[in-house]
Amino acid sequence: MPDRDTLQEILATIRKHKLRTGLTALGVFWGIFMLIFVLGMGKGLENGVFRDFGSRAKNVMYVWTERTTQPYQGFQPGRAPQLQLEDIIAIKQHIPEVQYIAPRLSLQNIPASYQEISDKYEIRGELQDMIRIEALRLHEGRYINKLDIRDSRKVAVLGKRTAEVLFGNKECIGRYIRISGMEFRVVGIFGPLQIKPWTESDLEAIVIPLTTMYRAFGTGERVDYFVCSAAPKVLVSTIEPKVKSLLKERHRIAPDDPRGIGGFNLEQEYQGLANLFGGIKAFLWFVGIGTLLAGIVGVSNIMLITVKERTKEIGIRKALGATPRSIINMILAESVIITGFSGYLGLISGTLVIGMINFGMMANNVELDNFYNPQVNFSVGLSAILLLIVAGMAAGLIPALQAARVEPVIALRDE
Repeated sequence: MPDRDTLQEILATIRKHKLRTGLTALGVFWGIFMLIFVLGMGKGLENGVFRDFGSRAKNVMYVWTERTTQPYQGFQPGRAPQLQLEDIIAIKQHIPEVQYIAPRLSLQNIPASYQEISDKYEIRGELQDMIRIEALRLHEGRYINKLDIRDSRKVAVLGKRTAEVLFGNKECIGRYIRISGMEFRVVGIFGPLQIKPWTESDLEAIVIPLTTMYRAFGTGERVDYFVCSAAPKVLVSTIEPKVKSLLKERHRIAPDDPRGIGGFNLEQEYQGLANLFGGIKAFLWFVGIGTLLAGIVGVSNIMLITVKERTKEIGIRKALGATPRSIINMILAESVIITGFSGYLGLISGTLVIGMINFGMMANNVELDNFYNPQVNFSVGLSAILLLIVAGMAAGLIPALQAARVEPVIALRDE
């Protein structure tokens, strides 16, 4: 920490060359400002993309069947296997790494009514684990439970928009609706955590126990698709081949058939995006630091000029007994003060701009698909401050070493 006299000398030098010092500080200010700004906006982009995942489990996979492309065990290609509830039971029994598994069977355009109000909806047959995996939220009541499944109860969980259409502002929990002429008791209202084009169907669906659907609609124990999550500390990518292999064996599909059993691995997409944004963040740091370096070079050049202008003064100091270390500390202190002050202003300004953008979006209820909550993390701010300190010392190091090598006799002759 420089003493009071050194600070006064530094301030006097800065006041003497206001324009030069100001333009030099502007380079550092702009470098830090751009670093904070691009990192904050990059974080907003990252938040917007990852927000689409909602709170659904990231370590999950979706599985369905497709038409086969290869003959196998007497079956011709082009066959369309059908998933069954027995497949779900077999996966639970033979693949212990699966934590939750949630099948779904959907029937479209099924009439449902309450009193005089009637419309057609998607009816979903599910087990109790679907809400543990998907990004769904209960607004009222409860979801399907084990007893509903075991006893094939005629209960229904309504999508939020379905409940509004059928009941308006009336209380609907405990009341009965008619689905294809059969009465079902409403036990809950659910909806997606985020309303997106691909979650609109959740608002207008009706969920009933899968076993009830089998009995009431005579669908047989078939399943359209299922979603399963891996146990803790197990990646779903490690169980995906096991699940597909088991299903291919059960449905007599060639092991090397690329189709037959289709799937979508959310873990791989999530990890791919995480890696992508890791690269983007590294690039933004590179651009920001490059801009900052331009300012640092300017500071270093100014300090070299300062040392040149103060050669005689430095010679007198050394003639009076000043050590090279004290000369180095004096030059470094001036460099760090210029760099630190201007950089700190850039840090505050960048943070304020990001905050204003975020506040403006919230105040005006602006919601972009791939941009949300731009912010500057504490770790970024701390890293920027440390970078400022190092940059200030680096900018003044060469001029300081040059000043320390000044010979008093030669310096006193300098004009």
